[in-house]
Amino acid sequence: MEFLTIVYLVYIFIALYFLCIFALIYFQNKKNLFSPKKITKEYSLDIVIPCYNKEKNVSKTIQSLLDSDYSYLKKIFVVDDCSTDNSWKIIKRFAEKYSKVIALQTPKNTGRASGAKNYGAKFVDADLIGFVDADSYPEKDAIKNMIGFFDDEKIVAVTPTILVEKTKTFIEKMQSIEYRIIAFTRRLLGCVDAIYVTPGPLAIYKKPIFDEMGCFDETNLTEDIEITWHFVSKGYKVGMSASSKVYTLAPDNFKEWFNQRLRWNIGGIQTINKYKKAFLKKGMLGYFVLPYFVLAWLIGIFGLSVLIYRTIQRIFLNYLSTSYAIGAQTAMLTLREINLTPNVLIFFGITIFILSFVFTMLALSYSQEKDFKKSGLFRILIYMCVYLLAYPIILATSMYKFFRGRRSW
Repeated sequence: MEFLTIVYLVYIFIALYFLCIFALIYFQNKKNLFSPKKITKEYSLDIVIPCYNKEKNVSKTIQSLLDSDYSYLKKIFVVDDCSTDNSWKIIKRFAEKYSKVIALQTPKNTGRASGAKNYGAKFVDADLIGFVDADSYPEKDAIKNMIGFFDDEKIVAVTPTILVEKTKTFIEKMQSIEYRIIAFTRRLLGCVDAIYVTPGPLAIYKKPIFDEMGCFDETNLTEDIEITWHFVSKGYKVGMSASSKVYTLAPDNFKEWFNQRLRWNIGGIQTINKYKKAFLKKGMLGYFVLPYFVLAWLIGIFGLSVLIYRTIQRIFLNYLSTSYAIGAQTAMLTLREINLTPNVLIFFGITIFILSFVFTMLALSYSQEKDFKKSGLFRILIYMCVYLLAYPIILATSMYKFFRGRRSW
């Protein structure tokens, strides 16, 4: 059997394996996937908003939290990381108007969100601590729907459904589909205690445990992934409130999007490297989360390598055959050489594509997005056949930059 055939079969097996896992999780839990947890206990909550040069967005973020219907939200600490625009003036204006809003500024620019988050966390004195990015807007009931999860003593962090605020440009439209699929997948993973990230647009933690973990790792480019893995490595759980919705601004052009994904992937590699000793050893982190990450990335890298190899091989062989045919004045293709016999590998490939398409449609149908408009079939196919193909390239670039020593924001 050819090496490439073995690679294809391994790809097919892994893809079918994960699709089957997600299908089983869905059918076993579909009745309770989006049910909010009732609040049975009063938890005081403080929110920290890290801000750097967000003068266009921070007002809306602060106002969205002021409008929250969770009555035990005590303080909103807005931490300006020495912005060079008017962010600090806007923050101080809110602090003067609302006693709930506390304006803070770091002594010097920390260079990344985790620095501003940790600075703000020092001032929090509540049962729960939450973090909201300065360009994200929780819906009125988002926080209230998350609080009930903390009744479980093992759950120390809760994340909501994150959706894209604006969908004007092509890249925003693609991310809108992507975020909805991620939210659905994360909810399924929550059913088996395998949530691997508590994203920046909104995350709430039990304050004593957050302090016990040493707050955010400021050396990691994706502190929200790292702290989640830290929780899980200690035997804690992370919940997801699918009924809690937060809208965030996504990159509206290719360059910003590419740089953001590079940062995400470099941070992910940092996290894998930090927790590699837990592989196949420590609960869900070692037996599911780490293998899930590693396999997904290996598939991406090998897939890109095989695609490049086959493309170069095809071009080279076509060049040689064309040159020979022209020189010998013979036909390049005869009717006898046309083979219409179905290939087993192609059959499996088409099957996986169809199952992936069904999964995508199911995820989009559960998005429960405001002003929801169904994504057209053509847009979904572009997402699956074009947009997702960029990920192996981003991953390969991220690995190159990581091993070259890039660790800056």
